[in-house]
Amino acid sequence: MSQPVLLLGAGRRRAYDEFVLTRIAAARPVVLVDPAPPDWARPCLAGHLAADPGKDGATASAVVRFAARHRVRGVLTHSGEYAVAAARIAGQLGLPGLSPTTAAACADPAALRALLADRTVPVDDPAAGPGAPRVSAETVVLDGEIRIAAITRTTLGRAPARQPLRHLVHAHDGLLHNRFLRLAVDRTVHALGLTRGVLHIGLTLTDRGPRVTGVTPHLPGDLIPLLVRRATGVDLAQAAAALATGEVPDTTPTRQRAAAIQFAYPAATGRLDHLDLSPDAAQEPGADRMILTQDTGNHVTEGPHATAADRLALWVATADTPSACEDALRRMARHLTAHIAPFATAA
Repeated sequence: MSQPVLLLGAGRRRAYDEFVLTRIAAARPVVLVDPAPPDWARPCLAGHLAADPGKDGATASAVVRFAARHRVRGVLTHSGEYAVAAARIAGQLGLPGLSPTTAAACADPAALRALLADRTVPVDDPAAGPGAPRVSAETVVLDGEIRIAAITRTTLGRAPARQPLRHLVHAHDGLLHNRFLRLAVDRTVHALGLTRGVLHIGLTLTDRGPRVTGVTPHLPGDLIPLLVRRATGVDLAQAAAALATGEVPDTTPTRQRAAAIQFAYPAATGRLDHLDLSPDAAQEPGADRMILTQDTGNHVTEGPHATAADRLALWVATADTPSACEDALRRMARHLTAHIAPFATAA
């Protein structure tokens, strides 16, 4: 096996995680560190190390034994659950990666806000300011050079859950040239002592300027890497793999488009009796993919109180402009039908 990367955890949701794994595997052999690889991941793998990434010490020992027999080039994860473990293992093997302290800080919202505020980074409580637009800076850091590869604009649902309804990426987003947002991103990277990696930096846009709400120190979820690639041509997954192996990623934009993803949440709480997607959805102009993410018979919770696990479906559209993307998403939504049987209440 030629110089693989170790990936801690494949993810458990094929609709969201397969794209990232496929892109990493297209660049370098992948050995998955996971107790049992999901079936959909197996075609992408060069090998499998049966270890639980959540058991930090035991996993590190298994990885060290594996590395003694194979020349491992890098360690990475796209799961927040395993970010600290990946940082520790990379450090133990002398490979590029986050410091465990930084990974741990990013996993603790209160500690992260305190750390950033102490270093004059403008921060905001993510639960506050429901009217403030939410965005994220998809950021690539290499040896002190900080590049914002894309801006993701997020539309949130109703309180109290305020789950994402839609993400949109546009290659010509004006925020890419906003000096206040750029300053907030730069200060965040420096405050965390980051020198390389792919980051998802969440911000709110307020009348006082951008405020940082959180930092994901690895590839973002919700198929945002797919949107960035469709809109700009920048491959965040392959950039993450390159950075984990000490290489220099190519982050040159090659496309000038827009891409968006929409999520469907239950309209009621109860048992999902029917969920169907018309095959004609794929024929809609701009349609990239439309995937059911729930099984009939499952209990689901209505949108204002839902979690990501309650989502019924997702669909992705690409177009030349954001408005054309949003039109495509609306057309695609008409092809989804669902029926939920509410639970009977006691008299």
